[in-house]
Amino acid sequence: MKTGGIDGSQIQAMIAQLKAHATRPGLTPPVIKTEAPPAARVEFSDALKNALDGVNTSQVQADDMGKKFAMGDDSVNLSDMMISMQKASINFQATIQVRNKLVSAYHDIMNMQV
Repeated sequence: MKTGGIDGSQIQAMIAQLKAHATRPGLTPPVIKTEAPPAARVEFSDALKNALDGVNTSQVQADDMGKKFAMGDDSVNLSDMMISMQKASINFQATIQVRNKLVSAYHDIMNMQV
């Protein structure tokens, strides 16, 4: 029986070919992303606390190394102690600059006319 120029046996043959092609190993259909996965939310307070904890850790480590070096501990050499102290100093200075920018932004927002 013919329907529109293609008979049922041809349709069945095409479906069989498509199924055989789809089941070949190594062939996967293309993945189409419709939406981006939601980004993990980071709270400002958590990020600020983590940054301050990192600065505190570097300062405590530098202080411990300084004390060990002053007591004559052979496991700490002068260059490691100086590098650790400079890192702690740079971290602290960067934290002060961030604080200053936050305070300035707060004052700017508070002085805005609504």
